[in-house]
Amino acid sequence: MKFRPLHDRVLVRRAEEDERSVGGIIIPDTAKEKPMQGKVIAVGPGARDENGKIVPLSVKVGDQILFGKWSGTEVKIDGEDLAIMKEADILGVVEGAKKLRSAA
Repeated sequence: MKFRPLHDRVLVRRAEEDERSVGGIIIPDTAKEKPMQGKVIAVGPGARDENGKIVPLSVKVGDQILFGKWSGTEVKIDGEDLAIMKEADILGVVEGAKKLRSAA
């Protein structure tokens, strides 16, 4: 199935969290926090300004992004858990880094 977000929405695949803590303790699924980093899968055409012109989004497909802990709406598309969020929920684009760890 193909999915295209509307307006200024972005479809994101959350990054996988580590199975072990830094000290080597295995973390069960129920205790894991949702990652706050992900990869952009699809983007909408953009939001409209006061004059009705479409303003393109700042992110593009393939960007690694950081977003708020409770940002987005969880959806399942083709059996895969993804998140849809507005561009305003995105905190920034990660450049040159494979994966960040949360500070918690």
